[in-house]
Amino acid sequence: MNQDYENHTRYYHLHHFIVIPLTFFLFIWTIELTLENPVDNWLYLVVGVLFILISFITRIYANKNQDRIIRLEMRLRYFQLTNMPFTEKENLLSINQIVALRFASDNELLGLIDKSILQDLKPKEIKKSIVEWQGDFLRV
Repeated sequence: MNQDYENHTRYYHLHHFIVIPLTFFLFIWTIELTLENPVDNWLYLVVGVLFILISFITRIYANKNQDRIIRLEMRLRYFQLTNMPFTEKENLLSINQIVALRFASDNELLGLIDKSILQDLKPKEIKKSIVEWQGDFLRV
């Protein structure tokens, strides 16, 4: 399957469609228990909140780690294309812009980096302006 702007969003089914809904169901249930008898059931509410926090924190950690890997990938790609470090350009881009630029082919990457800096393009605008999409089938 080819990847492009329209179909690049990924869902991790176990997380998005099982863990998150069950966690919210558990949280709602703990709220009801706590409202019925706050003195005896407050600990259930704490556990419900804890499950929500854990499910979101693990997702945030995974995304942050992937962002760091993509930044390293972009440093390598930029160096391979220019024989110069990416540092100067990287400091002018947000991590979200760098992640969006990751989808650009080598042929259009350098021009798109400069355009993103000069026009302060949002990640969505960067992705929409990519002509030769380089798919990322490993991002969680």
